[in-house]
Amino acid sequence: MIISKTPYRISFFGGGSDYPDWYLNYGGQVLSTIINKHIYITCRYLPPFFKHKHRIVWSKLERVQSTNQIQHDSVRELLKLFKINKGMEIHYDGDLPARSGMGSSSCFVVGLINTLHSLKGTNITKELLAKKSIHFEQKILREIVGSQDQIAAAYGGFNKILFLPNGKFKVQPINSINLKKSKFNENFVLLYTGIKRTAHHIAKSYVKRLTKDKKNEIIRIIEFVEEGESLLKNKSYDDFGKLLHESWLRKKTLSNKITSSTIDDIYNKAIKKGSLGGKLLGAGGGGFLLLYVPKHKQKIFLKNFDKFVHIPFDFESTGSKIIFKHNNR
Repeated sequence: MIISKTPYRISFFGGGSDYPDWYLNYGGQVLSTIINKHIYITCRYLPPFFKHKHRIVWSKLERVQSTNQIQHDSVRELLKLFKINKGMEIHYDGDLPARSGMGSSSCFVVGLINTLHSLKGTNITKELLAKKSIHFEQKILREIVGSQDQIAAAYGGFNKILFLPNGKFKVQPINSINLKKSKFNENFVLLYTGIKRTAHHIAKSYVKRLTKDKKNEIIRIIEFVEEGESLLKNKSYDDFGKLLHESWLRKKTLSNKITSSTIDDIYNKAIKKGSLGGKLLGAGGGGFLLLYVPKHKQKIFLKNFDKFVHIPFDFESTGSKIIFKHNNR
């Protein structure tokens, strides 16, 4: 039996430039971190004592006789890719809900690839884990997804990630952030809007337009990465929060599906009640709202949003890892 632990991510700036439609032409960059909320995947070869061959537990419970019958796309196609012919039992447990902007789909893929490598007795580097995950989602599943989530989940830490026109990437840690004792971290509020959406469908509404009529918007979004990094180095945290606001206003222009009147009402109320800035995480449309609220204002601030689920979090340094391994063959 193998158990993997893979972190969710928070992306601050540069989202949109991590889609290959953009960076293979112009290059891109993002500023992101992982947090201490995780996806856990438990995997083992299933003993041949049951009527079913595979048992897959996620939001559904699947008991099937063949790999082709598995409904979960990532599980089905990864078992084929790894050429696993034995019966399998796979359990998925997440600290946060799926389809919420936290990169859960890519985190799941990273975690499962890591788990299956360990199950087959092979080691995999962070770089290769990220590359395999990106290739799997974009080329095998043919999902319209970016490339930052897989890298963040595989590498861990607080990073600037560069995407090069040749398809390669570079991970540059932001060493000015003390992940364990960060005053910066204390100023964030993470609220769950309760609105679920599928990132693939949101991204589809604007990705093909990035290199055409949305080119100037993406260029400005990329510039926010350097500005944000500079503010972090200078510990100008409140200005970082204000930059989030400017970036969010810019991102909303990419597609009318990124936000909604409901989300705008929540965000505008947050600004009036003391937030300096924020954004919807992920492709947009719903999910989690990240808000920069100076710590001394948060107690009163949160009273105005008591109908939403508030998720306290810390930054974390460790990417996807195997936390339990027992050979049951």
